[in-house]
Amino acid sequence: MSCFENTIEIQASATTVEHCITDRYRMAEWLNPMLVCEPVGDLWSTDLGAQSRFVINLPLFKPTLYNQVIERAPGLVVWSFQGFFVGTDRWECEPIDHGTRLINQFSFEIPNPFIRFGFDRFAQDLTQTDMKAQLKRIKVLAETLERQSRSQSFP
Repeated sequence: MSCFENTIEIQASATTVEHCITDRYRMAEWLNPMLVCEPVGDLWSTDLGAQSRFVINLPLFKPTLYNQVIERAPGLVVWSFQGFFVGTDRWECEPIDHGTRLINQFSFEIPNPFIRFGFDRFAQDLTQTDMKAQLKRIKVLAETLERQSRSQSFP
């Protein structure tokens, strides 16, 4: 099993950061533009047991990862997924003195040896780079939302 873990400190409350990682429309602001997250069924949810799919918009085909929320608590969501990857994507908001430490842990196996070979040779470094870039985009988004919230609460 492979595991990529990244952490970033964000000057925003854990509630604001959690909103960024669980609200479907906020997710679209920081996910890689090639990646689309869709509910399975009519409603989007990150409640325990909720299902969704991540679709990678590639030119010739659209690989899809089906996932389900397998662990949920305030500040924590863990998606289990299956498809060309099998594993989990864990997001945890840890309150700290000046905001939130966001920890993202992507643990996975690639059962198909051809896909694993391609991933290892061509996509592994890009995936790790993209994960770090996502955290930076979440940081900007959460800190912006936090500033807007503070300015609206003070006339």
